[in-house]
Amino acid sequence: MNASASPLLVDFHGDASLGAILSALGPHAAKALIIRYGDRTIRPGYHVTEVKAGSFVTLDCGGNPDAWQETILQVEDLGPEGERSFMHVGKFTGILNQVGTRVRLDPDARLTFEVGPPGVPMQVFDVDTLQIRAEQVELRLGARAAICKPRHRAEQQEKVSQCCAPTASKGSTCCT
Repeated sequence: MNASASPLLVDFHGDASLGAILSALGPHAAKALIIRYGDRTIRPGYHVTEVKAGSFVTLDCGGNPDAWQETILQVEDLGPEGERSFMHVGKFTGILNQVGTRVRLDPDARLTFEVGPPGVPMQVFDVDTLQIRAEQVELRLGARAAICKPRHRAEQQEKVSQCCAPTASKGSTCCT
């Protein structure tokens, strides 16, 4: 089987950086970029309306401070009348590169998308996967859920603790 004929899937698990996405897209400039969000496929002719570089300093509900950089791409799901083709990867990355000449974009910043059709409130999405095919690249976005960070951290720690607890049958841990 020809490996280059198989689609390549890059799974970001909702935690993509701007630099990681640009790097993954780089070799595919001539391919169409299709964005899937919620239960929709963005329409041909979609429009990148704004690129935001944000620096956040927060305090969560448990009193824990946090800080991070974020790049937010606002995309309008509106195809101009008669538009039948999707934006090419090269145009998309060119937009980001052009913005980068005027606004400092941190390549390590978390990448967030705000997407929606006209007349509908925007929704916030993270990058889930990037699937590279022969003629197109599909960027699949997943909705960003609101979370209680202290509870989320405690749940993650509990999962690690359960995994690393000694097993009843052998007396060893699953982490070793």
